[in-house]
Amino acid sequence: MGKVKKIHVVIASGSLLILALLFHFMDMAVWKDIALIVATFIAGYSIAKKAIQTTMMKAFSIELLVTIAVIGALFIGEYVESAAVTFLFLFGSYLEARTLEKTRSSLKTLIGMAPMEATVLKDGERFVKPISEIETGDRILIQSGEKVAIDGKIISGQAFINEATITGESVPANKKIEDQVFSGTIIDNGYVEVEAEKIGDDTAFSKIIELVEEAQESKAKTQKFLDRFANVYTPGILVLSILVLIFTQNFELSITFLVIACPGALVISTPVSLVAGIGNGAKNGTLVKGGEVMENLAKIDVLVFDKTGTLTKGAPEVTGLKAFDMEESELLTITAEAEIISEHHLGRTIVGEAEKRGLTLTNEPEKFTVEKGHGLYATVAGKSVVIGNRKLLRKNGIDLSSAIETYAIDEEKKGNTAIFVGVNEKLAGIISIADQTRQEAIGTIQQLKDAGVKQTVMLTGDNTHTAEKVAAQLGIDHVFAEMLPEDKVNHIKRLKAEGYKVAMVGDGINDAPAIALADVGMAMGAAGTDAAMETADVVLMADKLDKIPYAYSLAKATVRNMKQNIYVAVGTVAFLLAGVILGKIFLASGMLIHELSVLVVILNAIRLVRYKQRGQGEKKQGRTAIPEMN
Repeated sequence: MGKVKKIHVVIASGSLLILALLFHFMDMAVWKDIALIVATFIAGYSIAKKAIQTTMMKAFSIELLVTIAVIGALFIGEYVESAAVTFLFLFGSYLEARTLEKTRSSLKTLIGMAPMEATVLKDGERFVKPISEIETGDRILIQSGEKVAIDGKIISGQAFINEATITGESVPANKKIEDQVFSGTIIDNGYVEVEAEKIGDDTAFSKIIELVEEAQESKAKTQKFLDRFANVYTPGILVLSILVLIFTQNFELSITFLVIACPGALVISTPVSLVAGIGNGAKNGTLVKGGEVMENLAKIDVLVFDKTGTLTKGAPEVTGLKAFDMEESELLTITAEAEIISEHHLGRTIVGEAEKRGLTLTNEPEKFTVEKGHGLYATVAGKSVVIGNRKLLRKNGIDLSSAIETYAIDEEKKGNTAIFVGVNEKLAGIISIADQTRQEAIGTIQQLKDAGVKQTVMLTGDNTHTAEKVAAQLGIDHVFAEMLPEDKVNHIKRLKAEGYKVAMVGDGINDAPAIALADVGMAMGAAGTDAAMETADVVLMADKLDKIPYAYSLAKATVRNMKQNIYVAVGTVAFLLAGVILGKIFLASGMLIHELSVLVVILNAIRLVRYKQRGQGEKKQGRTAIPEMN
């Protein structure tokens, strides 16, 4: 039954109840009974219809219990009870539908923001096309106030873009040539021309909507248990009501027992909280992939971080060059030429530094080989080059004197990563590279501890001195350096074997095995990263650490809300059953209290829709305030 039709039935049924009341005061008993019976059938038709449908599907529903109770009330002539029960149940379900809409408001808001058309620039002319007709490679023109319709790269212009739909960040991002833009974002001020790279369902915005829809349909462990419980509970109540009838010979008490024991609030107690919590997260750039993930995230007591790109900015810079038996420019040139096809962030940094200094890179590496977690081998212009950590150079017979070791350790103690370069089996030099820690990192670690995380751990392939310096700056409890990917996996296994609930935070691409193994895998800055969206349990669209404590606190608030709802539901049933046994609660009053408990559960869950990180940037007892419920 649609919303409009349902409210019409509610109004008709309620009007007949008022009419019956008037007949009662006018001593027109027959007409009063007729009005009550008609009201019962008007309101009870849809309830009975749904009861039959669910029974045919071999499922026991609340509607079945109400239908049986109403038939019983009509049979014994309790027309006031039958009319009141059907009206209250129908009116309650209508109010539930209306209030439940609020818990899905975040998703509806997202869908409403989906752009429908775009302006295509071709051969100097502009064409407005529907999204379905846009093709990869099209040149899209976007002006102030317009929505970005595709994912792509800016090829002309500059603009401030509101990316709240993707990252949850309300401060517009300054975007210029070569920067990425995403569908669903809005140009606050400026003008850009964008080359379409992803269109339609492939855009980050479309994937967010898809993920949120899937997440809101997925069930938590608690919800799965309650569903199984309801399937046993409902037929159990039918049996108990029959036993009540047999032992008491009181038919009215039996059908009252039937209605009072309806598990309505219990059945919706978990899903309504999950829908609200997941929707809130999506609105704030935090995608939690379902109810089970939400429950697992709330139980996390150890949070493991990758260092580079997670705790640090992921934009390392060359801070020093130390050459032996050659000029610094020659050392940088040959190293950059060896690294030019490397995908490692430190290799790209060296290439970038060479280009920044105007060095010409003419030679491409031959026999290029990567030794994971240690470095690489290459042949450049006939020279044998080894680039990596001290272990790799020693493995290849290149001696490191005590003076060189002292220099490297001093660099590492300053927070640098020392890259050793060997040429033709001799040490050619050391390149120092530093990556700055994120500004919000210290506050994030403290917020997590305040919120209940017992341990924070950093796992990195970097050297021990640099790793310890970063950990000390940020207040991280434990640090493990010079780790290979398989070492990180083994460390996650060990923590889990010790009984900890572990979350692993990375960039969504590196450390994928460790992220996959953790109880909860969290990917940071995943806007536009397909791999992160598909593999991580929690996707943090913004490249900001402070989204982690927000996600953690939101999960705890959601689970806490679920428990509150369960307590309300179970407590209400216990209260009503006690009232029935003591003869204080009857069919109509019991149904009223039952429906009120359902609404209380829904309204409690709606509080999660307004859950937000209060006082961003404010201080609370010297620390950044953690998220709280409004």
